[in-house]
Formats: sequence, structure tokens, C-alpha cells
Amino acid sequence: MGSTPVKPLKQLRMIATAATAMAIGLLRIVGQPRGASRVELRAGDVAPDFALEASDGRIYTLSQFIGHQAVVLAWFPKAFTGGCTAQCESIGGSSEELRRFKVAHFGASVDRPETIRRFAESMGVEFPILSDPHKTAARAYGVLGASGFPARRTFFIGIDGRILAIDAHVTTSTHGPDIVAALTRLQISQQA
Repeated sequence: MGSTPVKPLKQLRMIATAATAMAIGLLRIVGQPRGASRVELRAGDVAPDFALEASDGRIYTLSQFIGHQAVVLAWFPKAFTGGCTAQCESIGGSSEELRRFKVAHFGASVDRPETIRRFAESMGVEFPILSDPHKTAARAYGVLGASGFPARRTFFIGIDGRILAIDAHVTTSTHGPDIVAALTRLQISQQA
């Protein structure tokens, strides 16, 4: 008797997680009051500060990078789902190119810290993934949808703490190279 292959189990887990997330999101949308206000950030706006625990167990704040280096904040809806896994794996696959820039780069989700840790470990990514279980930062960045999950948005924040650009059309499978291209286009300083 052979054991069940790992890949189909991983795919089933991703499908089940995505289905559960969709069901929860639909329930939240139905129960959402009409006309709830939403933040709409634009390039040039001061990026909201945050203090969030990451997959590496550290607490990161935006303010710790102001004056020192740019920041990339890549929001995704839900750990262990297909698109979010592809997005984070793509970013992780571009780590060497991203290290050339004077930039701190993060994934971000409203998943709990322990979920984010397991998610990062499952992919073997080295960059920190931020956990925002209280959804405070997601609301401040205007990415929290009526479903209770963040929209897939990536914020490029300059050394001065102002938003340089927002990618609202993320392609999950190429997001790492897309971030590298954006950093080049935005003329973010490279490491010496």
C-alpha cells in the first residue's frame, strides 16, 4: 500500500481554504452595512504607520524605515490559497534581485501570526509576511474589502514615508519581477 501523494493533498487544502474564505467573505458582505466609508490612498499621500508582527516573530513599523530605506507592502487576501501562494512564491523567487535595492519588502495579510508563520515556512520564503488580525492597517491602507479580506494591492513607499505608487492590478505569478521592475522605474536607490 502506497501513501497518498503530497501534491494532491496540498491542492485539496488550498481549495478547501479558498472555499472557506469565499464563504466567510460572502457572509460578511451580506451582513455589511451599506455606505461604509473607505480610505482611498493615492501616490503622494503619507503612508499610514503600522506596528505588525511578522512571520519571523519580529514587530515591524513603517516609521522604523523612514529616512533610511523605501518600503514595499504587498497585501494579499488569505494565506494558503492558490493566488496568495503564487504571489508570495513569486516575491520569494525574486529575493536576490530585491536585495539589490535599498528597500524593505513585506507581504501582508489579516491572517493570525501563527498562520502567517506556517504559511511562510511552507513556501520557504525569506521575506517577512506581516500579520494584521485586527485589520487596523488594512483599513488604514484602504485595502479591507466588505468580505473582511484585503484586496490584492502593493504599496511602494518612499524613504520620506510618502506613497510613490500603488499596484492595484497584481499578477500573482509574476509579482516578484513586477516589483523589481517598479522599483527600477521609481528609481529606488540600490545597495552600495
